[in-house]
Amino acid sequence: MKFLIIASYSPSILKFRGALIAAIQSAGFEIHIAAPEFDSYPEEHDQLKALGYIVHDIPMQRTGTNPATDAKTLLALYQLMRKIKPDYMMAYTIKPVIYGSLAAKLACVPQRFALITGLGYAFQGADAVDYKKSNLQKIMHKLYSVALASTHKVFFQNPDDEALFKSTGILKPTASTKVVNGSGVDVSEYNVVPFPIINNKPAPRFLLIARLLGDKGVKEYAQAAQLVKDKHPQAEFDLVGWIDDNPDSIEQQELDKWIDDGLLKFWGKLSDVQPAIAASSIYVLPSYREGTPRTVLEAMAMGRPIITTDAPGCRETVIDGQNGYLVPVKAVTELAAAMERFIVNPERIEQMGKASRQLVEEKFDVHAVNRTMLNEMGL
Repeated sequence: MKFLIIASYSPSILKFRGALIAAIQSAGFEIHIAAPEFDSYPEEHDQLKALGYIVHDIPMQRTGTNPATDAKTLLALYQLMRKIKPDYMMAYTIKPVIYGSLAAKLACVPQRFALITGLGYAFQGADAVDYKKSNLQKIMHKLYSVALASTHKVFFQNPDDEALFKSTGILKPTASTKVVNGSGVDVSEYNVVPFPIINNKPAPRFLLIARLLGDKGVKEYAQAAQLVKDKHPQAEFDLVGWIDDNPDSIEQQELDKWIDDGLLKFWGKLSDVQPAIAASSIYVLPSYREGTPRTVLEAMAMGRPIITTDAPGCRETVIDGQNGYLVPVKAVTELAAAMERFIVNPERIEQMGKASRQLVEEKFDVHAVNRTMLNEMGL
């Protein structure tokens, strides 16, 4: 029996899907993984092969919208499936879901599944009352609709995304779907570590880890940091991430100014974020929308309280007032106020950090998430 996983970014495969793929392999499947640009990531390629997975490099432009390029992706996936004849296929992220699902239907793959891990540009503004789709969004929604109609089940990482797909007509109300608790996190790989200390109290040191995109709330984080530092100059703000090839990316000049002004300490892109989390006291993610944010789960597993938005995917990770605070999307003043609560009441850092660890153990354990997915796929 063969199981094909289709991804759009090879460095993310083991980090975000490693435990799931291992569980599928343990169920007796030969694992095939298709993704673009493996030659640019030889370390990840070798790691996958060392685990016994069969790797296939496919042409795919992650962020582009060139129809000819996307047609090549669809054709390559169809040819790959006709060649290896997988019994099961699962795709995640936009292009793998759309073109992988269509190719699997054309290639007569017996069992076809999609995992919606986030919505991105295709649904930007979808929560607004006066939401009007751009022409590109109309095309993406139609492609999603046709592709997902060919799958046997669609997995979502939060109930808001599931509801949106059905309310917009992308999925029929009767479509087979399942909401799981994000990608999960292996809590055994994360230790609760001491907070940085100032005057025998946890230091007010905040952290955001994200691709440096507008909809991750990076600008709001910087603006709130300025408000807080004006009143509490001892507060520190760390930023981990990188400027992506994405039209929503922040400008390099903007990042440079934050760094030069001493507003943010920039760590750059990290393959292991645990040192940055360990150096922080409070984790912040002012994102506009997520599937379920992995970085928040990692920070929770290390016993950090969370400030995030009352937005789809994000709100699932915080019980407001128990393991952190929820703030409105794009609300800089409220975000700064939530930060200040920890500065004025530093005892809450440790209290809420313990609650974060407990919540992630109870709700987001990766093995429980994966058991649900395997059961739903009949494995």
